[in-house]
Amino acid sequence: MVQKTVLKVDISCEKCKKKLLKAVSGVEGVDKIEIDEAKGSLSVTGSCDPYEIIVKIKKTGKFMEVVSIGPPPAPPKQDAPKKAGEKKPEGKKAEEKKNGDEQIYPGYIYFPPPPLYYPPLEHVTQPQDSTPLCNIL
Repeated sequence: MVQKTVLKVDISCEKCKKKLLKAVSGVEGVDKIEIDEAKGSLSVTGSCDPYEIIVKIKKTGKFMEVVSIGPPPAPPKQDAPKKAGEKKPEGKKAEEKKNGDEQIYPGYIYFPPPPLYYPPLEHVTQPQDSTPLCNIL
């Protein structure tokens, strides 16, 4: 029987995410694994035992809390196919593209690199004295 297990797990970095993914993917019967870092949730869909998933996560050393265990949600229903004669009405985006006023990267701000500064080189020469610096007799 296919079921969905949702767990709340502390996911603080990419390494933690990979560690959880590796541990849960080793369980037999797992069909789909979803990790949401923002919410801190791990969803596992498949015919696997939820207890095995919990044990594997505890072995990784992560704190875990069970949110729900149950049947997966039904897939979204598709609408009836549209007729070939019907066209989508043109919206504002189509008009904006025709005007050519769009920017390639509207949120991109260019910061030029800082100038390379090297202090001027000074040429230092040793004084040419005829007297030696060490006088041992």
